[in-house]
Order: sequence, then C-alpha cells, then structure tokens
Amino acid sequence: MARLSFEKKRVPGPVAHPAAVPVRVYGAGGASVGGAAVVAAPGEEIQQAVLNHLQRLAISLGTPIRATIQDDRAGCVVPLEVFADGSSRVTGKAVRVAQPEAPEFLRPPRGEFGPAPVMGAAVPGSAVASAAPVVDVPAPVVDAPEPAVDVPAPVVIAPAPVVSAPRPLTAAPASAPAPAPRLSETTTGWPAESVPATTATPTPPRGFDAVAEEVLGDGPVTETVEGAELLTEPMTRINEAVRAGRIEDAAELVERTVEEAVTVLGADHAEVLHLRELAAYIAYLAGEPVRACRLSLDLAQLRRIARDADAAYGNVQSASTAWRAVRDPEEGLRLGRDLIDLWTDLAAEPGPAADDPRPLESARARMLRLTDRASRAERTAEHGAA
Repeated sequence: MARLSFEKKRVPGPVAHPAAVPVRVYGAGGASVGGAAVVAAPGEEIQQAVLNHLQRLAISLGTPIRATIQDDRAGCVVPLEVFADGSSRVTGKAVRVAQPEAPEFLRPPRGEFGPAPVMGAAVPGSAVASAAPVVDVPAPVVDAPEPAVDVPAPVVIAPAPVVSAPRPLTAAPASAPAPAPRLSETTTGWPAESVPATTATPTPPRGFDAVAEEVLGDGPVTETVEGAELLTEPMTRINEAVRAGRIEDAAELVERTVEEAVTVLGADHAEVLHLRELAAYIAYLAGEPVRACRLSLDLAQLRRIARDADAAYGNVQSASTAWRAVRDPEEGLRLGRDLIDLWTDLAAEPGPAADDPRPLESARARMLRLTDRASRAERTAEHGAA
C-alpha cells in the first residue's frame, strides 16, 4: 500500500494543520497537552516542557502544531504554533480569562462551619462587624459561631480617633483594584515571535523521535570522520528516500549500507551502530515492528555493555515503541520478556532509565494485558478444536 511521504505531510494548507491542541498550564511544575500530563524536569520551566512536547508532536507528524494554551499562571489563553525545528510563534491575540478555581486537592480544608476565619476579616453574617473599618477595629471572638446580635460591642468602644475619622472612598487608592496589564510577550510568558530551539535547554529526544529528527533535519548525517568519508552519500540517499515515502527503497539502501560499513569499519563502530538505529526505524515505518524491536534490543544491549546508559535507554525506548505495535499476543509476550529484563537491568543502574520508572511500569502493565489476551486466544482455539 502506498504511504504518504514526510514531505507531503509538511506542505502547508488545511490538511497539514490539524485542529488546535488544547494545552492547560496549571502551575510551575504541571500541565496537560491534549489531555496527556506534562511534568517539568528538575531545573526545567513548565513553559519549556510544554514547548518541547509540542515540538516532538510536530516532528512525529511532519507538520507544525497549533495549540491553544490556557495559562492559569498568567490568567490568559494564548494561540501558539510550534514547528519541528523547535521555533514557535503566537498566532493571534492573547485573551485574558478569569482565574480558574483551584483543584479540590489545593483548596484549604473546610470544617463544619466553613473555612477558617482570617485575622482582620469581617465575620460572615455580622452586621456590626461589616459596618466597621476592618483594619482599625480588633477582630471579634471567632471561636463560636454565635449570631451577630449576641456579639459584644467591641466596635463601639474602639478608640475614638479611629472611629470618628473615616476616610472617604476616593482617598483610598490602596483599596482600588489595580488596572489589568496589557497582554504582551512579557505578561503572557509565551514567545511573540519565532524563537530558535537552541536558546532553550530541552530534554533531548530519544528513541525513534531522535532518529526521525535526524532524518528530517539538515544536520550532519554521520558522527565520525571515517563515517563522513564513507557514508555521507549513501545516508543522504536513505534519508531522502524516507522523506519521500519510499520506505522499501530506504530499507534496501540501509541494509546494503550496513553490510558495507561492517566490512570496512567493524560491527561495533559508532557509525555502524548509528546505521542500525536508522535500520530499526525504517523497519518500524515499513510495518515490521518485530524486526524493529529486535534490532533496537540488540543495540541497547551493546550500548549497555559499552557503559553508554543514555544511548542504551534511547534504544530501549525505540524497542518499546515497536513492541507496542506488535499485535500478536504470543509474539508480544516473547519480545516483552526480553525488553523488560533489559529495561529492569538499566533501571537498576545510574542513568535516565532509573530517573523515570513510569514507562517501565507501563510496559509491565501491558505484559499483563498480553497475558490475558493470549489466554483467551488459547481457550478459543481449544473450543474450536473440540
């Protein structure tokens, strides 16, 4: 079946721009993008975490991502467009919105008689207290919810100078609401114009996301001097084939290139490993998730032996992406056992796998679902044979 090319996906127009993704920024450390939770990494601003997430969406879809960002911190909604190269721009006027009510778990506890009273504030339901200047009169006793008529008259016996010298409302600028600031780049916190990704400190992409970024990017296609001399031309052709949607041609080219590179450079050379990552990604695009998963697991094992925890974790994430595309439960269980065993070993060592245990827990949960599916398929086969 013919596949849409990356270049076609990146053509501007109504088809190239999906509906705006809803984004909600709750505070300094949490947000949601299209309903998926986004959490800022240590030392990272939540704004940058959101931009990084939208950039990865743009890379995976091959088209700019439009988002409607409701920022509870600034009290505004900002329309934003994020591109695959990491740049972003505001596409319209920011709109101020009312400060939303805090989530239930952030609200102050309420007892039988409502929230705890604030010193200096008037007692609800007390006509005497509400008529007196709050800041100049001692607060009435609040440890018993008595009616206003039963409250002693401490307001009446307040110092005469305070009671007899009320200040006119026009002379109280402190009590007047401050004018709302204009919504601009400085007040919303979101970029008004295109901002290069190089000015930020985003979490580096890993797995197939990183490979796709290299394929779609304009940077060097090799990592070493030897690779630049030997592999620049064939890898450029491979990337062009992927971008044009000619996945079968790309698969043949990368297979031949890997064989030639192994012969000249050796199986463990950095360029050979890099090529095999590209081969795994192309296998995934070609609808061969089992092969893509196996290639990525082999690479992860080699990277772990070489003490390259970051690269090994990237290969594990590639293997996980391919594994989730495997529909046969028996095959999924076989691959899943190898994946989780290796992943568990990585998580027990210092590195990014140990820093984020949630994806591993998600993989284990899928193993339970695959086990259940395999059991049901086996029972159905037994009933059919009977």
